[in-house]
Amino acid sequence: MALLNILRYPDPRLNLVAKPVEQVDERIKQLVADMAETMYEAKGIGLAATQVDVHERVVVMDLSESRDQLQVLINPVIIKRDGETVYEEGCLSVPGVYDKVTRAESIVAEALDAEGKPYTIHADGLQAICIQHEIDHLDGKVFVQYLSRLKQERIKTKMKKLDKHTL
Repeated sequence: MALLNILRYPDPRLNLVAKPVEQVDERIKQLVADMAETMYEAKGIGLAATQVDVHERVVVMDLSESRDQLQVLINPVIIKRDGETVYEEGCLSVPGVYDKVTRAESIVAEALDAEGKPYTIHADGLQAICIQHEIDHLDGKVFVQYLSRLKQERIKTKMKKLDKHTL
């Protein structure tokens, strides 16, 4: 396993749309393992392949306190959305920034698991928010793009300053 570099907003690669995974092979299984290790090391609850500059539709998540319940979603598609909720979100690609985003309260999604087997997931609460957030990454969208232009510009400035201090 290897730690992967997480792209930081406003890196333009975060706006690329990920391609579907054609086959869940050893390369994809290794990507899942590396993404999981990277997510855990960064203390995140979700990570999309786009965030590590791999533009394929792969997501890893773990919402458990014990950090031992990894969920893998390959080629995830939301097939149903219900309700509306506002949740304060953060993102490993936008460290230190949190803001409220309106999303569906509950969802139904279809995906492949780490072995390439199809499954359906019924999610609400934080799990539904996280799935929607990560699928946005696969579609080339970062959560700050839901915010006002002024907030987006402030966040871009903050991230650029942060990058200068970490070089």
